[in-house]
Amino acid sequence: MTTPTVTARGAAPTAGVPAAARPRHRRRLAQWGFVVPAVLFMLLFFGYPLVRNVVMSFQHYTPKTFFTGEAPLNGFDNWSAVFRDALFGKALWHTLVFTAGSLLGQFCAGLALAVFFTRRFPLNGVLRSLILLPWLVPMVVSGIVWRRILDQDTGVLNSFLDTVGLDGHTPWLTSPHMALLSVILVNIWIGIPFNMVILYGGLQEVPRELYEAAALDGASGWRTFRSVTLPTLRPVITVVLVLGFMSTVKILDLILALTDGGPADATQTLGTLTYQNSFVRLDFGAGAVVGNVLILISAVFAVFYLRANRTEGK
Repeated sequence: MTTPTVTARGAAPTAGVPAAARPRHRRRLAQWGFVVPAVLFMLLFFGYPLVRNVVMSFQHYTPKTFFTGEAPLNGFDNWSAVFRDALFGKALWHTLVFTAGSLLGQFCAGLALAVFFTRRFPLNGVLRSLILLPWLVPMVVSGIVWRRILDQDTGVLNSFLDTVGLDGHTPWLTSPHMALLSVILVNIWIGIPFNMVILYGGLQEVPRELYEAAALDGASGWRTFRSVTLPTLRPVITVVLVLGFMSTVKILDLILALTDGGPADATQTLGTLTYQNSFVRLDFGAGAVVGNVLILISAVFAVFYLRANRTEGK
């Protein structure tokens, strides 16, 4: 006489899977359950816009396209038009100068402040909190405030310089020779708090024993900083520079608020050129080309960063 087999109600998902392998099978399903939503999110909100932007750079895409849906392919016409434009070369150079100057200034000032605040003194925490204010204020608001401060005729900075007997008529934002430097200085002011916070956190993780050993060996303060602090901070420095590069190379709102790319295109960058091509000239194909160049620059930087980290790890 055969005994009927009763199947458990919850056994259906693991049917056909050996009993010994079921825990591993369920664990793998749980892992995929976490991974799949992230992959779908990346494909939907990053992959699709990226592919769409690349396709748009090979199309004749105009405002009429939004109504008709017609965007005929025009080959490399958009690319050749952008690369032949003298403004593209100027914008590329300004982007490199702006990014390099901002990163250097933000990092040096942020590191100096981080080292300074590692010392114990009254109001240490209050001062560190106040220094965070430029980072917390929206960038457009910072740009508008600094535009008033740097105004040649009514700005606070020129009024102060005039009061102390210096040149109080400096055209900070209206001179082609001064505008880019002024924008870089404002961006340095905005980025110092971020660099200080990350580097300050890294300094807290440096073992005190290393400083004690350096002091016993008679190392000077600069020697200790160069031989102990900087090598230990190298991973943190890498993160700060990478994040700083990614956020600086594409800055748009600050430049629009300060100079709108002027005067005489002296502060035109790839970010502002993308905006002007797409939303001022309504040449969406050219705007997509410049946007793709920005993406390519970021991708090349990311590849070098990953290769450097891999070599350092070995």
